[in-house]
Amino acid sequence: MERLFNLDAQLLHDTALLAISVFVLFLFLSYLLWNPAKKLLQERKDKIASDIAQATDDKEQAAKLKAEYEAKLKDIDKEADVILSEARQKALKNETKIVNEAKEEASRIIARAREEAELEKKRVADEMKQEMVTIAALMAKKVVSANIDTSVQDSLVDETLREMGDSTWRS
Repeated sequence: MERLFNLDAQLLHDTALLAISVFVLFLFLSYLLWNPAKKLLQERKDKIASDIAQATDDKEQAAKLKAEYEAKLKDIDKEADVILSEARQKALKNETKIVNEAKEEASRIIARAREEAELEKKRVADEMKQEMVTIAALMAKKVVSANIDTSVQDSLVDETLREMGDSTWRS
């Protein structure tokens, strides 16, 4: 009778040898391929874990920086208010100073104008006196020349000289 698989000692021996060869080949290839692949996967896992940890640290730092910048922005608003109030105070001081200087200058100008007006009044009054004296002298000359003769004229000159006195002629 013939066998279906030809199950004899040769087949069993070949099968056992093949199983041992496959097992040895599996051990050898697992040593060559499995450990480096496992090591590569572990390195990748460690790298991913470190990247996640780094990302978490970066996120925490970003949150801290964000809070710090927000605090600085709030402080900047306060600082801007302080700077603006100082600028307003300086502007008010400058305004007061400029107004006071302008008032002083205006009072000096007014005083100078009053002095000039007084001097002008005096000058005009002196000129008017001179004109009046000149006109009076001309009128007197006309009146005197018509009415006075030489004896009356001499007596008037002598009388005037006596009234004026010697001190007038010496100065």
